[in-house]
Amino acid sequence: MVSLLGHIRRTVLTPDASQASLRKRGFPERDPQAKTSLEMAGGSFIEGFGVAAQSSTAAEAAATLAGIDGIRRGFAFEGAAMAMAIRDALPLGHRHHVADLLTVADEHIYMIHVGVGWALARLPRPLRQAATVGLTDPTLTWLALDGYGFHQAFFHTDTYVKRQHIDPDPHLPTGDYPQYAPRAIDQGIGRALWFVAGADPNRALRLIDAFAPQRHEDLFAGIGLAATYAGGSPPGELEELAERAGSNRPALAQGSVFAAEARTRARITQPHTETAVQAMTGLQVTEAAAIATETRPSRPTVDGQVSYEVWRRRIMQRWGARTDSLSKPRQPDAERVKDGS
Repeated sequence: MVSLLGHIRRTVLTPDASQASLRKRGFPERDPQAKTSLEMAGGSFIEGFGVAAQSSTAAEAAATLAGIDGIRRGFAFEGAAMAMAIRDALPLGHRHHVADLLTVADEHIYMIHVGVGWALARLPRPLRQAATVGLTDPTLTWLALDGYGFHQAFFHTDTYVKRQHIDPDPHLPTGDYPQYAPRAIDQGIGRALWFVAGADPNRALRLIDAFAPQRHEDLFAGIGLAATYAGGSPPGELEELAERAGSNRPALAQGSVFAAEARTRARITQPHTETAVQAMTGLQVTEAAAIATETRPSRPTVDGQVSYEVWRRRIMQRWGARTDSLSKPRQPDAERVKDGS
């Protein structure tokens, strides 16, 4: 046990701030705007991790993190969730750190789930189940695997991006539906591709092209989320990205909608959020966020399908119907078609 705890402290509990550097990771530094946006995300994550690791309680950590600038706050709570998940996993103290963080910082619920996925990537397998005990939402729990996928592609880029590795037996926070795990992980890998590409849509598209076609939809969803939440690319380039997404345009929009909801719920919407959502979905941030909240399932499964995937499909369908209606001339007394979700 002593050697195990020593391993965890060396590899997990002492994150190095230099890990947020694009140059350190070997990712392109295309311009100052992109570099600042992407490195700010990583630096804020590490800051949040440090605050949570040193705080006595989740409430104390949340109170400190609430003072961080809005553009950085979500990433900081993501890092804090990783630290709290590790504390739950360790055979010391109680195991409701993540649950407590969700209680006091519910507005950051999405980023907290993603942050737990980082802990899964760093912890020895025997401790992973304990790290996820605080995740009880059957739909959002899949975001932990999204976080895991981001971590793997960000830190093990040669394996997960250049060689397109697929984990043969990933940890399942839900314990069910193992067939969906690779897809949730791919959505996280897609988010990481935005960082690996240095927020360059052209590079991101080339990276996606190297993956098997059946993986593209989930990767595009991740790209849409990261480009909207983290930023780093001007509106014109994002509009071109949306056009070149082709049949995967709905997935790209779905990722952007997720990001709009995450920032709206936490009340940390930024100017780049507005421009990215408009460029990739044609909607305002409030409209996009409403689509996410209105379509989210309340049950673990819907007609035998994983609720998280059902949610994504509903968003794509609602977005498609909404954009179709916006592109058509308004007719007098036309009836508004209601979504059947």
